[in-house]
Amino acid sequence: MFARALAFLTANFLFWPTLIVVPMSFSSAPSLQFPPPGYWIGYYRAFFSEPNWTGPLMNSLITASCTTLLTLLIATPAAFALVRLEFFGKRAFRLLLLMPLLVPHIVLAFAYYMFFGEIGLVQTYAGVVLAHVSITIPIATLILTAALQSFDANLERAAASLGSDPLTTFRTVTLPVMRPAFLVAAFFTFINSFDESVIALFISGRDTATLPRQMFNSFSMDADPVIAAASSILFALVLAGVGMAAAARLVRARLAPAGA
Repeated sequence: MFARALAFLTANFLFWPTLIVVPMSFSSAPSLQFPPPGYWIGYYRAFFSEPNWTGPLMNSLITASCTTLLTLLIATPAAFALVRLEFFGKRAFRLLLLMPLLVPHIVLAFAYYMFFGEIGLVQTYAGVVLAHVSITIPIATLILTAALQSFDANLERAAASLGSDPLTTFRTVTLPVMRPAFLVAAFFTFINSFDESVIALFISGRDTATLPRQMFNSFSMDADPVIAAASSILFALVLAGVGMAAAARLVRARLAPAGA
């Protein structure tokens, strides 16, 4: 009983303060104000029409999409290697993959700024993507590794015994079974890249500024109320993704007995 009450209080402590930005995003006040004196949708209109917001939004979409693709291309073989193979230095390899989760983002951002500055990648899409890949690979690898550990390898052996080559086996057997894990890994990778702010402040430039950087700059200079609209949209995207993941899991759980 105590554990449930504590979980409920913790969830409310984390959830409800975030919701404050939602009514503020519809506020008619010329500045950030709570509670709102009135309501309108002008700040959402500004978010989707003003270049100083649409530009960073597109930059974030481009950066997050490229980061997701590159992360999955790296995390997939890494997860297979950690689960299926035994090799010298496996523990060190695992620790190296997880290291970005242990290092503060401000330290990584400074290190990448110094390193990328030497090779001309500061203020470029490539620099932001590569920096984001370094912090999303551990997340995707952990998700795919957990899925692979519960994967029935006998399915692949059966396909191989029927003459299927490794690539065909992966495409027709492994990938369909692992699809939910890939989707979850892609979702969390995309979200982590899309809303990352510390590294973006160091690496991105004027033409490659991401949405979180624009939000930070706007808040530090003039506290533009459009920030509340941008925050609400990000919050809605996260809730939608979590909701779809929960719904998919519920559907699979209900269909499992019938398919067994």
